[in-house]
Amino acid sequence: EMDDEDCERRRMECLDEMSNLEKQFTDLKDQLYKERLSQVDAKLQEVIAGKAPEYLEPLAALQENMQIRTKVAGIYRELCLESVKNKYECEIQASRQHCESEKLLLYDTVQSELEEKIRRLEEDRHSIDITSELWNDELQSRKKRKDPFSPDKKKPVFSLTSPRPYIVYMLQDLDILEDWTTIRKAMATLGPHRVKPEPPVKLEKHLHSARSEEGRLYYDGEWYGRGQTICIDKKDECPISAIITTINHDEVWFKRPDGSKSKLYISQLQKGKYSIKHNHN
Repeated sequence: EMDDEDCERRRMECLDEMSNLEKQFTDLKDQLYKERLSQVDAKLQEVIAGKAPEYLEPLAALQENMQIRTKVAGIYRELCLESVKNKYECEIQASRQHCESEKLLLYDTVQSELEEKIRRLEEDRHSIDITSELWNDELQSRKKRKDPFSPDKKKPVFSLTSPRPYIVYMLQDLDILEDWTTIRKAMATLGPHRVKPEPPVKLEKHLHSARSEEGRLYYDGEWYGRGQTICIDKKDECPISAIITTINHDEVWFKRPDGSKSKLYISQLQKGKYSIKHNHN
């Protein structure tokens, strides 16, 4: 058993020991803080100088990734330029082919129109009862140039020296023939039973059967519709493959493999200038 004095002394010793321990802990804590702060400052200086391993390793990985992506981007750029160049050349080639095709179609169209005009003129010539010698003489006389210095001789309307007066027509012979042709056509339209029947005119025979019915094309026993693939053949040229896009009353539109569009006239198919067939490839 301890008395009160021993207890008090023992308590004071414990309090002193606790104070010393607290002081040592505070000193150690301050020392640790200063050391950690100095380490962080040193690491920061290394980062600023670009020497820290934590900075150099990710930087090297980023630079390597940058080089790879730059190389890939360069290759992709070259491929894009080559693709654009090829597309440009294809467009030029397609435009030239389209131009040549349109030129050929225009030539055939003009030729067909001229042939149709010639056929109509032949019909008009055969429908006139007056001899063709007067027609040819008048055409030749019109081709000759008149002398600008020679005075024009006008025919008198009435002749007083003859036993009886007569009327002289002031029209040219060719104008009379044209009026006569118009009168004959009008008479044939209004009263066909009053006009003398004329010999039938020989029409141009078609080598092939071709016609358009309800948006479809009938050609040599076969039917063709929109969206079907056909093979177009022309003499002295290589056959081409195309897709029918539109079928009208007298023409057929088609699209080539290069995307250009052209057209064929049904009259050209009838005359055999072009021929088509189904392409089952």
